[in-house]
Amino acid sequence: MGAEGFPIMKPIAKEKDKNKWYYKLRDKYRLVVMNDITFEERLSFRLTRLNVMILMSIIIILLIGVTTLLIAFTPLREYIPGYTDVTLNQRVYDLQAKADSMERVFYQKDLFIQNIKNIIEGKPAQDTIIQLDTLDSRYDTITMEHSVEDSILRAEYERKSRFDLYYDDQSVLYESNSRYNITFFKPLDGIVTNHFSLVENHLGIDIVAKQNETVKATMDGTVVFSDWTVETGYVIAIQHQQNYLSVYKHNSAILQKSGAYVKAGDPIGIVGESGEFTTGPHLHFELWYNGSPVNPLNYLTF
Repeated sequence: MGAEGFPIMKPIAKEKDKNKWYYKLRDKYRLVVMNDITFEERLSFRLTRLNVMILMSIIIILLIGVTTLLIAFTPLREYIPGYTDVTLNQRVYDLQAKADSMERVFYQKDLFIQNIKNIIEGKPAQDTIIQLDTLDSRYDTITMEHSVEDSILRAEYERKSRFDLYYDDQSVLYESNSRYNITFFKPLDGIVTNHFSLVENHLGIDIVAKQNETVKATMDGTVVFSDWTVETGYVIAIQHQQNYLSVYKHNSAILQKSGAYVKAGDPIGIVGESGEFTTGPHLHFELWYNGSPVNPLNYLTF
């Protein structure tokens, strides 16, 4: 009661407001870590419910972000249903490139075998290879444009290098010189009775020798053909280095099988007159370079 007999009114509304939940979020608590035996205080933290909620929210957001990065940029996403292998596109591209390369190699090998058959049968060889990737291509709509600066640079370079004796492409220089530095071994000791003639379709030379003389390999190489043909009898063909191919026809017997590796001077056959296109014991010797017949007398001396 007051001095005049009236009761004293307390702020009841403010007390009720402090009991609401969002006011309780700011209530302070103390987290203490103690030794269970000695009750010694090791660590202590002053926390509120609001601080704990903020800390847990930050941890959850970080965990979600790290998980998302791991799934997006690592191979772990392969284990999630619906995701494909991250290297699938690259492997498909590599397989496609290998398939194209194998197709081109198979085509070139087929052409090589067909050329060997044409050489043995006396037919002209196909000396051009059709590129597979250009069979369905059209280039009639392509236009080439050169700038003025490019034309000036080209003219200046050609003017300065017109009398140069230096080759940038060392492989071309080596190939052109090494072609004439190869030593050929005489396949047979005898007399040349029929010479090389493209006009008469006689793509080699005929060498007459004694009966049962040994035919020898003109260079090191691998036997790519060794069999009987109706027109030229027993025939043996040897593939040499730098795209040289030697062919020996009308043998009475062949001494090497296909796939055998022979050295220059090794016996490969016996001179004879087998086949329909023969007029007596002799050796028909052909020499091919880069798929074209060449005159053996330019490389050998009989």
